[in-house]
Amino acid sequence: MDRPTEGLRARLRQQRPIPLAAELACAGGELLALVGPSGSGKSTILRTLAGIYRPHEGTIAVGGETWLDSARGIEVAPRERSVGFVFQHYALFPHLTAQENVMQAMGHVPGGERRERALRLLERTNLAGLEDRRPARLSGGQQQRVAVARALARDPKVLLLDEPFSAVDQITREKLHEELATLRRELNIPIVLVTHALDEAVALADRMSILHRGTTLQAGEPAQLIARPASPLVARLIGLKNIFDAEVVGHDAVRRLTVIRWAGQPLEAAHAPQFAVGSRVGWSIPPARILLHRRDRPSRGDHENPVSGTVVRCLRLGDMTSIALSVVAGERSDIFFNVPTHVAQRNGIAPGAAASVSLLAEGIHLMPTAAAPTPGVEP
Repeated sequence: MDRPTEGLRARLRQQRPIPLAAELACAGGELLALVGPSGSGKSTILRTLAGIYRPHEGTIAVGGETWLDSARGIEVAPRERSVGFVFQHYALFPHLTAQENVMQAMGHVPGGERRERALRLLERTNLAGLEDRRPARLSGGQQQRVAVARALARDPKVLLLDEPFSAVDQITREKLHEELATLRRELNIPIVLVTHALDEAVALADRMSILHRGTTLQAGEPAQLIARPASPLVARLIGLKNIFDAEVVGHDAVRRLTVIRWAGQPLEAAHAPQFAVGSRVGWSIPPARILLHRRDRPSRGDHENPVSGTVVRCLRLGDMTSIALSVVAGERSDIFFNVPTHVAQRNGIAPGAAASVSLLAEGIHLMPTAAAPTPGVEP
């Protein structure tokens, strides 16, 4: 399916009562996930896009239409915005059937066409045969599907999903994820998803926007954000545990490496010449870029940033084992990573055991420390 060049673009600003300094961009056919802790402004942003909340300053454009431009005095009323909104607890009318709930969103459709159209939408959302049931006789997953069908009944130019999977069990959530992934391929509109669950955002989204206190800290593809967070704060907000401080000791332009000193030893990192030699930097590494050394068969890869320490945590989680390796006793130097359980057992991994790992240079990402500005960016 061809995607239009015009999707959703928004810029929202205000100081109080809810601080906002957010920017959004989502093309037609894409899913943008808003990720951040409680109070970061995620739901307020959705309400602003829908016109339910008005910021002091901002612009919102969807599909070439301007819905908000505070500088020009433009503010399209909520009922005139083509928005499909799925609320966290679905907000279905309890006295209406599934079909009637969907028809409630069809004020723009001729009366004689609404019933057939509602039935098609319920079938599209895997609810065929349940059209006459009221919400009390539907499961949580079925109610969520009715809410999606009702949102689509508005022929929306943007679909907004506010924690739509939080009220269902894990098995139902995974099934709904699959259905949303299928549905979004058929829809050629921007979809904005609010979620607290990073794994959900990574699985579903084309792009993520990391929010903190109403401010967009970083936006990009999920894999890019996880591998290259803009700051230690972003790294923490996306759930990275391996976040440390170090000193830059040199750059190797030929080998495309930067050397840092951490825990008394040098480490080679991905090339980051924007950081001056002698400066303090933050650095992070995803668990997938940490390799446990095998005791029975050393390899040449063991020479890449070898780090040794003592296992301080070893937690078996089914087929995988979560490990924390303390590099310097008494200091914040624990390295967290996961290995298959059979690998942990074969290598004698247990609390108190000595172990060594390699930190892959390509996975070590340098960032400004919390007190330092981003290089090349005005504070």
